[in-house]
Amino acid sequence: MRGTVYKSTGSWYTVKSIDGDFYECRIKGKFRIQGIKSTNPIAVGDIVFFELEKKGDETVGIINAIEDRKNYIIRKSVNLSKQTHIIAVNLDQVFLMITLNNPTTFTSFIDRFLVTAKAYDIPAILLFNKIDSYNDEEKIEIDYLTQLYKNIGYKCFQISAKNGENVDLVKELMKGKVSMFSGHSGVGKSTLVNVLEPNLKLKTAEISEQHLQGQHTTTFAEMYDLSFKAQIIDTPGIRGFGIVDMEKEEIGDYFPEFFELKSECKFNNCMHLDEPKCAVKDALERDKIAWSRYKSYVQMVSDDDESYRVDIYKE
Repeated sequence: MRGTVYKSTGSWYTVKSIDGDFYECRIKGKFRIQGIKSTNPIAVGDIVFFELEKKGDETVGIINAIEDRKNYIIRKSVNLSKQTHIIAVNLDQVFLMITLNNPTTFTSFIDRFLVTAKAYDIPAILLFNKIDSYNDEEKIEIDYLTQLYKNIGYKCFQISAKNGENVDLVKELMKGKVSMFSGHSGVGKSTLVNVLEPNLKLKTAEISEQHLQGQHTTTFAEMYDLSFKAQIIDTPGIRGFGIVDMEKEEIGDYFPEFFELKSECKFNNCMHLDEPKCAVKDALERDKIAWSRYKSYVQMVSDDDESYRVDIYKE
């Protein structure tokens, strides 16, 4: 039988067959030794083949093969830095939800997420949420960030999941596609999904007053079929986002504004650090490239592990 993984809890997988039936499945042990270094050899969105087995009064699915993935979002495991974690696979697009505060989303986190999405050829859309809660000064900062990423070429929307502002725009972008919502805990992912599809009634939680951090309400990644012919993968809140499987020399290519200037650098293999006649550094000095973006780039190419840990514990 062939189906799509809708939920992964680490040891059990909820699979929807092509006939529309759901089965609880496990994987054969050999999957764990097939060179897959991630903490989860199978992820939500995977197309799998499985057989049904009777165990007592229960029917259990045994997954024995995975179809080739068209893409995936991957990050370093927070507690197992030498291992990776595949968040979701076979995506048409990803939405990164961002809040200026309550909790804070740092540009270093945004840039790491965008680099990973670009590397795996997944269109990324930025949603600046909770715009109903910002004062005038904070709105200026949100407008600046929105324009910064729009100028680079990313689709950006200022929304309020709480009062529904611009949620219809998000809904239109989702129709006919498999989308993933991601971001820190507390940015409003589950609230937004509930506005898009009220019948789902995903759990939401208040922000911790003491640390201004979100509390994890989504425990495992899970896919949902929506009434307006769309599918969404809701994910647990991410604290840190370490990039993986990238050579330092290629990271700059995943910054669109850097890649656009690459041919103008004196050296073909310019790393945009200390080299002379670097078009990227020149654009930076002329404020054609944002310093926050360049800082993120330097962190990634100089000491990925250390800057990743800064990302995690800075909140």
